[in-house]
Amino acid sequence: MIISVTAIITCAGKGERAGFGYNKLLKDMGGITPFEKVVSTFTKNASIFDIIVTCAEQDLEIFKSKCDGLGAKVTFVTGGATRTESVGNALKLVPDENLVLVHDGARAFITDEIISECVKTALVKGSAVTAIPTTDTIAETDGNGYIISTSRKNKYSVQTPQAFNAGLLKKAYSMIKDGEEFTDESGLYAKYIEKPYITQGSPVNKKLTHPEDFAVSENLYVGTGFDLHVFAENRKLILGGIEIPHDKGLLGHSDADVLTHAVMDAMLSSASLGDIGRHFPDTDPTYKGISSMKLLEKVVEILKKSGYRLKNVSSVIMAQKPKLANFVDSIRHNLALALGVDDADVGITCTTLEGIGTVGREEGIAVQSYCLTVKEN
Repeated sequence: MIISVTAIITCAGKGERAGFGYNKLLKDMGGITPFEKVVSTFTKNASIFDIIVTCAEQDLEIFKSKCDGLGAKVTFVTGGATRTESVGNALKLVPDENLVLVHDGARAFITDEIISECVKTALVKGSAVTAIPTTDTIAETDGNGYIISTSRKNKYSVQTPQAFNAGLLKKAYSMIKDGEEFTDESGLYAKYIEKPYITQGSPVNKKLTHPEDFAVSENLYVGTGFDLHVFAENRKLILGGIEIPHDKGLLGHSDADVLTHAVMDAMLSSASLGDIGRHFPDTDPTYKGISSMKLLEKVVEILKKSGYRLKNVSSVIMAQKPKLANFVDSIRHNLALALGVDDADVGITCTTLEGIGTVGREEGIAVQSYCLTVKEN
């Protein structure tokens, strides 16, 4: 009887074909590493009881720190010179009655659905090898470059995870003869135990091997926001959370920070989440005189909960007076801190409107903002 499901994630390879000079699973891919992606997916899967990671000694501490950051409970095992040795080391920690899933850490785009289907299939069929039908014709050669035969029928591209009864997989490992090498568990299991069963994989579940495989494809969304506030006596002039010396401030229900308002609208717009009037109506006394920077913090959290992350924001402040050039760097820095981005990701320009319109007549200040956000989930 199977009492639990253990995942073994192999991360001990050198990744020499990637050419980074360090473990390819630590390559930054838009703010997250392949190692973090794969561990996070397995950690969240309801079928997985525990996780064992095989890794090289030199990577152990950084892998541990990544897991701590994810809140993932992982057992680490020192890897061997080959994949076979690494998995063999990890198997020693798995009870024979467990179902064990072996997964290549380089397949960082593994999904919750693939893991669950692999477990489900193994419980019914006794084993499960994730794979997809090949779309290419496969050629077998004589070892000297000459093709012996070609075929596509009944041919699959094998992926991971691969699931087996731990006791049977250990038995297969114990039967390996000197000089034998296996690139995955399915070949070993097929030779020494029985024919393993295919379960549906996905083209998304690709293996990160070459440098081009690590190119980040992001779902980018553009947002735009515009706001205008008129001047009023006995008000402070606040832009981007910074008080600007001037004889008048801007009129509004909150602190009337016209720049921050435009930035917030741009962010909400990028995620189709309405505008600040919807989230913070001027009829609500809660927001009377409130700092717009506090509202900005709320908008950042709203985007985060909706699966969006800000990449950058760019704004043009339209003001005849006061002159703002000396305050731009302070404003950029203050906004960057609140937004959780680098100063370089906040662009601000200032212009007058040559005496034209509300701004030109020194009746108020207007701001146009744009931003890019990334949809992460």
